[in-house]
Amino acid sequence: MNKKNDVSGMSRKNSIKFSVIRALAALAIALAVAFILIFVSAEGANFSEKMSASLKALREMLVSPLFRKNGTFSVKSFTDVLAQMIPIMFTGLATCIMFSANQFNLGAEGGIMLGAFVTALVAVYWHIPGPMLIVVAIVMGALATGLMMLIPAVLKAKLGVSEMVNSLMLNYVIMYMINYLMNTYLADTSKGVTQTQPFQANAIMPQLVSNGSRLSWGFVIAIIMVILCWFFMYRTRWGYGIRMTGINQPFVMYSGMNVAMIIILCQVLGGILAGMGGGIEMLGRYSVYNWIQQPQYGWTGITVAILAGNNPIYVPLAAFFMAYLTKGCTLMSTNANVPSQLISIIQAVIFLFFAAHQFLAGYRQKLVVKSAQEELAQKEAAERSGEK
Repeated sequence: MNKKNDVSGMSRKNSIKFSVIRALAALAIALAVAFILIFVSAEGANFSEKMSASLKALREMLVSPLFRKNGTFSVKSFTDVLAQMIPIMFTGLATCIMFSANQFNLGAEGGIMLGAFVTALVAVYWHIPGPMLIVVAIVMGALATGLMMLIPAVLKAKLGVSEMVNSLMLNYVIMYMINYLMNTYLADTSKGVTQTQPFQANAIMPQLVSNGSRLSWGFVIAIIMVILCWFFMYRTRWGYGIRMTGINQPFVMYSGMNVAMIIILCQVLGGILAGMGGGIEMLGRYSVYNWIQQPQYGWTGITVAILAGNNPIYVPLAAFFMAYLTKGCTLMSTNANVPSQLISIIQAVIFLFFAAHQFLAGYRQKLVVKSAQEELAQKEAAERSGEK
């Protein structure tokens, strides 16, 4: 196959074009479903009133996250969205790497919770001078999560046990274990809620802007990790092995690569990224650990990875969209009496159409044929040029 063509049979240009159009189509359908549900739940005595209420709610969801009532751009709102992007960028990256190897590990949700918990314990109890405490706390949280991911990874690589079932159950084991430790040993009993002692002052991550949005330097770290993950996946031998394992595992096995090691590697790396995201979120936006429920960042990270097509470089765009939509649904719930759970429905619709292999299959086939025709035309042109 021509080196300009990807494994789908399309040229790189047409492959990107198809991915973008497929993503936009899925999002458009999701928003259309959202509008129908908004209309059904909107208040109003007749069609006109319900339509007016629906359009107002839709404006709250799609416009208000960045613009004030008078139409002016809000810098504070923009930085709020960027701050919400931080944890889901990390879980998105974690999921991208694991899904690229066709490993449907769902442990990013428990991973980000475990990473935040371990980071918080270091921030409370380890006495390390200066900003080094921040670095050590986040590294320990990331390593703890990486070790946790060894459980589903090794079971899959050595025994063929489903990593999806293992990681899904592991999320709840982690949550209940953390709650047990908090309620039994670690909670600050002087408070009326379940939380740790306050973090040490030098464990609080500095803010990137001082407008109250809680946008920390973790955003810069997340962007750096996006670049590093892209470089790893598309410019290194191990990244190539991960991607090829997802595309054709028997080929990778017969080519002499260690498939078991690749399966373990991608899941451990995913765990490290999720744990790092949890640690950065904890030190960047909190002063105590008080998570008693799953934060839902891992599940949103799956949507981010799907929107990004498992390509790390597109994770920031997908994360921005999800953070924007989440804030929009919250504003819509507050100002227009529409349930904020609508974001879950939108995510489900996006899942549905991205998981459907036959979605836009006819258009995809046309692009494959077009790519083949372009390649044949190029070859014929090269042959005629050689004859001359």
